[in-house]
Amino acid sequence: MDEITIDDFSKIEIRVGKVIEATLVPESSKLIKLGVSFGESGERTVFAGIKAWYQPEDLVGKNFVFVYNLKPKPMMGELSQGMMMLIPDKDIPEGTRVH
Repeated sequence: MDEITIDDFSKIEIRVGKVIEATLVPESSKLIKLGVSFGESGERTVFAGIKAWYQPEDLVGKNFVFVYNLKPKPMMGELSQGMMMLIPDKDIPEGTRVH
């Protein structure tokens, strides 16, 4: 395990965003494409590998936590502009590495 300093951690900007749109990505077995509102900061597209646990309709209108300042990454011909941070609604052993 690589340890990071508090200075490293403080570089991560974590924000609450509301999912305003969610669609399955047909070419992927894992991804759901999200349209996320960050209030006055605008909207972003985020691809989340959560298809095994959630349906798009379960996400729309709900708030989640996102890494906001992650460098955009090309995915499925578009840019993913953040990372969703959550755990599935199921039993997960304590200490399970999530990333």
